[in-house]
Amino acid sequence: MKRLGERKKKWIERTAKNNRSYKLYLYNRFFTFLLLVLVQIVAYVFAAYLIVYESPIAFGLQIAIAVLELVMLLYLINKNDRAASKLNWILLILLAPVVGVVGYLLYGEGKPTRKMQKKIDVSRAEIRARITEHYTQKGIDGTQTTENVHGCDRRDVGVAQYLSACGYPSYYGDEVVYFESGEKMFPNMLEAIEGAEQYILLDYFIIAHGKMWEEILRRILEKAEQGIRVRILYDDFGCMMTLPPKYDRYLESLHENIRCMTFNNVVPIFAVRMNNRDHRKILVVDGKTAFTGGVNLADEYINEKQRFGYWKDTGVQITGASVRSFVEMFFYIWNAFREDKEDVIAYLPPTSMKKAEKTSGTMCVPYDDSPLDKTSVGEFVYADMIQRAKRYIYVFTPYLVLDDFLRTELQMAAARGVDVRIVTPGIPDKKAIYRVTRANYPALMKAGVKIYEYTPGFIHAKSMVCDDEYAAVGTINLDYRSLYFHFENAVYFTDKDAVAAVKRDAESTFAVSKLCTPQNTKRSPFGRLIDALLRVFETLF
Repeated sequence: MKRLGERKKKWIERTAKNNRSYKLYLYNRFFTFLLLVLVQIVAYVFAAYLIVYESPIAFGLQIAIAVLELVMLLYLINKNDRAASKLNWILLILLAPVVGVVGYLLYGEGKPTRKMQKKIDVSRAEIRARITEHYTQKGIDGTQTTENVHGCDRRDVGVAQYLSACGYPSYYGDEVVYFESGEKMFPNMLEAIEGAEQYILLDYFIIAHGKMWEEILRRILEKAEQGIRVRILYDDFGCMMTLPPKYDRYLESLHENIRCMTFNNVVPIFAVRMNNRDHRKILVVDGKTAFTGGVNLADEYINEKQRFGYWKDTGVQITGASVRSFVEMFFYIWNAFREDKEDVIAYLPPTSMKKAEKTSGTMCVPYDDSPLDKTSVGEFVYADMIQRAKRYIYVFTPYLVLDDFLRTELQMAAARGVDVRIVTPGIPDKKAIYRVTRANYPALMKAGVKIYEYTPGFIHAKSMVCDDEYAAVGTINLDYRSLYFHFENAVYFTDKDAVAAVKRDAESTFAVSKLCTPQNTKRSPFGRLIDALLRVFETLF
């Protein structure tokens, strides 16, 4: 990567530190991106109108569009996909054929481009083959199979086998520590970075200048001076509002041991690949310790800055052999797009960290989810936990934009007597999505699902806990974008202490939240109309 001059470095530093001033509007790519997209939309609609209705061949074009509309409708009707998503697109195509057809081709499938998919598929296959070869040569069982697991019920084994088939091994005996807020997890993150002896990996959707990032960056620079390898990956769209252009090059210019990459660089044009973002949050140190959850590297996540009241988030710290899965997650993206690829063997956990005996039933399965999959791994884990629940299922999610499948599972769980509780924000960060979230309340509440709104502020946590036995914590929201469009990650675990901590946190959160009822969430006729219109586009939220 080309190095930056000192003048450019200073400009980037000043821009990053003053990103809340007027310079945000001058330097930030988001506003340029938004302006160019709006220009494209106006130009597209105007050109389509002229061509279809005012050109000499307007009649022929209208017939061609009608045929294309019919073909798209037949394709959607017969497609093996989520019914709610298909219905929304069918309605849009019927109402506005030109916009609907083009919109679906660009955003409806939710899949990466073939180029992106090929690169990631090749990278993942190469990494897994390399790891398998390495462990075979060392005489180590790296498969972590799940046969004859003592202390786990058959359904639990089924989840583990499903995740194993998707490439995510199960590990036993690893330590799982749950954090009920970002500010409680942050000191442990700093301590882990300070203790690094070999390398540090960071993969985040958002990095923003402030106390949190300054504290991490200062320690990263100290470790780089000590010879520690640092690899940083962040999503370009997620950081459009928080980092100046070429910030990746700036970080690399700080020290030769630091390498940085932006994922899926934003271009101000309609493109299918813009749909697929790296929404993961991963910190790995020496292959021994990993952190994940909803916490990005920005001050609101540790409540140094309050934008929407108190920011409620959650996370976990994993210590043990299962950290290997986080290493794989990081490098199959990194090696797919970097020319100077890394040998993943140099980042694997120490060979002394062998798997524990499967005697306690304590299981830890880190996994990720991507639009490359034909099925949603994240949705499968959530659905299985809901289906398996006998006494209760507690859920934290910032957005509640459900398809028919998950909505039905939650309703059925409540109907069979399970205590189903969902916590959503009391103060929204995005008002349109908040309206769609609330539009999902009536059908769930009618079935007996209890919905709470977190009155102190915004809840960004993505957690689910079931029957004092199972929990999942990660980055996966209960919305279309997280479940089907984005690269995500989470941890499924049965560690009793950690599961109990998730439950305690849920109970304390209920106590400071408002229980929603049909009376206190009643909408006006006009509000219901607005919500109905927004739900047509809910698959894009």
